[in-house]
Amino acid sequence: MESERKTQAPEQITDRDLSEQIKKVTKENHVRAENTELMLSFQRGKVTLPQYKLLLCSLYEIYLALEEELDRNSNHPSVAPIYFPTELARLESIEKDLEYFYGPDWKEKVAVPAATKRYCHRLRQIGKENPEYLVAHAYTRYLGDLSGGQVLSRIAQKSMGLKGGEGLSFFAFPGVSSPNLFKQLYRSRMNSVELTEEERNGVLEEAVRAFELNIQVFDDLQKMLNVTENEQQDRLTHSKPITAKTLQIPTMVNSFSPIRMVLGLFLALATVSVGIYAL
Repeated sequence: MESERKTQAPEQITDRDLSEQIKKVTKENHVRAENTELMLSFQRGKVTLPQYKLLLCSLYEIYLALEEELDRNSNHPSVAPIYFPTELARLESIEKDLEYFYGPDWKEKVAVPAATKRYCHRLRQIGKENPEYLVAHAYTRYLGDLSGGQVLSRIAQKSMGLKGGEGLSFFAFPGVSSPNLFKQLYRSRMNSVELTEEERNGVLEEAVRAFELNIQVFDDLQKMLNVTENEQQDRLTHSKPITAKTLQIPTMVNSFSPIRMVLGLFLALATVSVGIYAL
């Protein structure tokens, strides 16, 4: 499908193009997103399995909402030009990763913060009321994930000691042979969407909202991790009275390296990371 769509040469980018306007109005939000505690940790190459699993849970809910709304509105004049399910859809990849980490009953173990639920609610809302706004979310998520996929995959693989790409399907885009060429095509299709001035302004506002929603998700995920860390520390501190035997606790703590490493390292998606926001 990708090769068929490449027959149309990318158009010359101008200041009036929607992709450039989105990039301009979200510049400040982009910087803020990259400087969240979560994103900075990821950029430093500090990724842990528990953090990655929590991120995947939120990405699953977000992409479930986004892709169901894109599918439902695939014939809408604003959505059809940027509808690339074969090349870009992430849901199946995320499900594969979650099953790898959590097992066949992974759906029962998915946990997400309130910010993720708000993000999903917004996607459902605009899918019903303003489908053209989905363009902003699709652009922000997919092109960000595509831009940083390879880099983030290597960081995650090295930090978590994963072998053969297991658990990293989210970062792989087998339907895209050349990310750079595909991004040119995607922007060209996006810039071809016909919008009234009111609709265009609405899409630009929605792009800002998309970044804000992602920032809120990152912050909430970090809070969840901090709570987990505090709970682990409390258990280790108060589980036994201090005796000659329990003075060996530091050695025991070190043996639970996954627990200690969990909150010493970190990860981010879709976008929205070093790569997730490299639009």
